[in-house]
Amino acid sequence: MKIKYLIIRFSSIGDIVLTSPVVRCLKNQVKEAEIHFVTKKKYAGLVAHNPYIHKVHVLNDSLSELTERLQKENFDYIIDLHHNIRTARIKNRLKIPAFTFNKLNVEKYLMVNFHINRLPQKHIVDRYLETLQFFEVKNDGRGLDFFIPENATFPIKNLPEKFQNGYVAFVISATWETKKLPVYKVVEICNRIDYPVILLGGKTEQEAGEKIVSMSKGNIVDLTGKINLNQSASLVKEAKIVLANDTGLMHIAAAFRKKILSFWGNTVPAFGMTPYLAHPNSLMMEVNGLRCRPCSKLGYKKCPKKHFRCMEDQDIEQTIQWIEQHFNETDPF
Repeated sequence: MKIKYLIIRFSSIGDIVLTSPVVRCLKNQVKEAEIHFVTKKKYAGLVAHNPYIHKVHVLNDSLSELTERLQKENFDYIIDLHHNIRTARIKNRLKIPAFTFNKLNVEKYLMVNFHINRLPQKHIVDRYLETLQFFEVKNDGRGLDFFIPENATFPIKNLPEKFQNGYVAFVISATWETKKLPVYKVVEICNRIDYPVILLGGKTEQEAGEKIVSMSKGNIVDLTGKINLNQSASLVKEAKIVLANDTGLMHIAAAFRKKILSFWGNTVPAFGMTPYLAHPNSLMMEVNGLRCRPCSKLGYKKCPKKHFRCMEDQDIEQTIQWIEQHFNETDPF
């Protein structure tokens, strides 16, 4: 008999990609499971092509309208991976068994404000999967999923010829400025390597992209704000290596098991949102020993301490060495 599950995660890119093992494991391990997923309209494309999902429900402006539509589906269970006031209202209206993700807000507060680490040494993916314990669903160890429609990729043939034999994907985007590697450091990295570089990011990174290109030695193609997320994801998938801030495309790169060098500013790996089961040669770059770090579980427009040492002190020499070591290596993974 069919069992209907509603998985809730409203936002954002990285968080939704990190829910993909829950969707896959539940579908594959529970006989007759029918998976529905609810998210915000702007993020629906992230899950629209997931073959494990039967139907995607979209939150527009009206939560009441969404809840009315969900009631008509007659779900058996809710898997709440967002855990906020809106998901509480949905659970209250549907009145069916619900299993809810623990956001560890108290532990994060202690970490940010007092630097007392009570956080479990457990990735958020494994904490998401704990919501399925009642159904005896286990982690299958296959990592993250990200599905790109065949007609939505960026054609490699549209890149300059020298890029078609391999390039570095450099993700310069992040939701908050305190999670972004400074422009001048991006420029230094690009100018010190002899490999083609593609800059990826959204419209908010266009000004930074133009500035980086203007100071470069000519080995950069800037696609910030010029292509959509699926096209960016396809370029990440085809890249030799990926450099990224702590942002959604970093997690998409992990879904493709890429070699990722990630830069960590105001956030810390202890929050449990590192590149999940990425290539084993991946590297996380962070400035340890700063008493002010982490200063937020999300980020700020500017460094609260005005020195921004968590990014200003990033080790560029180590970054260059990692790039030189891994760009052309034979990959047995």
